[in-house]
Amino acid sequence: MFDLLKVVILGIVEGITEWLPISSTGHMLLLYRLFDINEQDAFWSMFLVVIQLGAILAVVVMYFSRLWPFKLPDPKAQGAGKLTSMLQMPKIVMWLKIAVSCIPAVILGLTLDDWMEAHLYNYIVVAVMLIVYGVLFILVENRNRTRKPSVRKIGQISFRLALIIGVFQALAIIPGTSRSGATILGGILLGMSRRCASEYTFFLAIPTMFGASLLKVIKFAAGGASMTGMQWVLLGVGMAVAFAVSIAAIKFLIGYIRQHDFKAFGIYRIGLGVVVLLFFAVSSLFV
Repeated sequence: MFDLLKVVILGIVEGITEWLPISSTGHMLLLYRLFDINEQDAFWSMFLVVIQLGAILAVVVMYFSRLWPFKLPDPKAQGAGKLTSMLQMPKIVMWLKIAVSCIPAVILGLTLDDWMEAHLYNYIVVAVMLIVYGVLFILVENRNRTRKPSVRKIGQISFRLALIIGVFQALAIIPGTSRSGATILGGILLGMSRRCASEYTFFLAIPTMFGASLLKVIKFAAGGASMTGMQWVLLGVGMAVAFAVSIAAIKFLIGYIRQHDFKAFGIYRIGLGVVVLLFFAVSSLFV
C-alpha cells in the first residue's frame, strides 16, 4: 500500500511536469532517488517512461477533433474519390510534419539511449540542466519582449521548421532538460507564438513518447523480465493518475500563457536545480 501511495505521487508529478517546461524525467528521477520502492530496477526503469502514456492520452482526448485526420466519406463520391473524401488533408500534412520532427529524437534515442541511461541519469546532470534551461528561458523571453511571432498557427509550420524543432526536442534526451521545455524554447526562438509552440509540443509528444515507451517495454521484455500482478496495478494506477492530472496541467498552461511568459518557469528551474545540488551534497556528507 505504501508503494501504491508513492506511485500516486509519481503520477501527479508526471501529469504536471510532462507539460510544464520543468522536466518530467528530472523530477521523476529525483523522486525515485528519494523513494525506496520495493521493486526491481528493471521494472522502475521501464515504469518511469511508460507512465508517460497516461499523460499522452490526455492530449489525445482533449485535442481529438484537431488530431483525427479522417471523416465520414462523401456519399456521392465513388471509387478512389470516396477514399479521398475521407481524408482531412490539413491534418494529414500536420502529422507528416510531426513525423519529420520526430526523426532527430528517433536517431538519437536508438543510438544513445543505453549510454545516456548509464552515464547521465544522475542528480548532477539533472540539476545542471534544470539551471541551464532555466537561464535560457529567461534570456529568450527577455530577447523576445519586443518581437512579434511570425508563426501563430500550427498550419503555418513548414517542414524545414518542423525538422529544426525536432532537433531541439532531441536535446531532451539529456535528463533534466525537459522535452516540452526544449521544444517550446526552440519554437519561440524560431518565431512561434507561445501558444503555437506549446500546442505543437503537445501533439509532438504523442508519437515521441509512445515510441520511447515501446522501446522501454521491448528492452524490459528482451531482458527476460516479467511483470507481477502488483506491478501491473502500480503501472495502471500511475498512468491513470498521470492522465487525470495532465488534463488539469494542460488547461492551466494554455490559460497561463495567454497573459504571462515562461520566465516564472525559468526561475523555478534555477531554484530547483540549486536545491537539488545542495540536498545531495549535504546527503553525501552523511553517507
